[in-house]
Amino acid sequence: MRKEIIAGNWKMNKNVSQTKDYFSELLPLISTDKREVVIFPPFTSLSAAVSCTQGSCVKIGAQNMYFEDSGAFTGEVSAEMIRDTGAVRVLVGHSERRTLFGETDETVNKKLRKAFETGLSPIMCVGEDLNQRQSGETFDFIASQIRNGLAGIENDSIVVAYEPIWAIGTGVTATSGQAEEVCGFIRERLAEQFGNAADGIRILYGGSVKAGNIKELMAMEDIDGVLVGGASLKSEFADIVNYDD
Repeated sequence: MRKEIIAGNWKMNKNVSQTKDYFSELLPLISTDKREVVIFPPFTSLSAAVSCTQGSCVKIGAQNMYFEDSGAFTGEVSAEMIRDTGAVRVLVGHSERRTLFGETDETVNKKLRKAFETGLSPIMCVGEDLNQRQSGETFDFIASQIRNGLAGIENDSIVVAYEPIWAIGTGVTATSGQAEEVCGFIRERLAEQFGNAADGIRILYGGSVKAGNIKELMAMEDIDGVLVGGASLKSEFADIVNYDD
């Protein structure tokens, strides 16, 4: 049985004071051991978030990392620096990192390797843009992202998040059927690399997830959780975590 993951990506939002206020409001509203709950704050709030969530059901992760241990890489943050804050997860290859900051499948692969080597648990993001969706390139593109991003990686504790770029922050959500179709395809591609272990790999959906559509999405066979953007910044996130299955 794959344990569900409900994750919230804050992106570039909330300072330390706002982070403390957020968890002061959120934590009394959630308490679950049947779902893994993860929040991804900005780097500057990682330590505060870890401190606020000690003893709770919430885990903390970073939104990005670099694949070198140290050196002349101005503005970058290493996996060990992230671990030092107490964070346990990291997002790798989010579409905004790919489209805005030049992330490639090659750098995603390097970051995944370093995360596993350092003891961080990564979530690899994949997804197509609107042109690729309309041109019928979705499956070829995502297959390439998975093949190249996971090249040489044998650790089957990887988590994959499918985020169609056309549904991120747009208010447009892929239908549950569209999301399930791609997540099922992802599991098939994972089986080519990991064999039967792919049945235990968790696959998340992200893209305008909210309290109103969480139950329908989570009813899909190959969707094991969600990666929430804007709705994770508000108390509505508790309603997503606590959805009634």
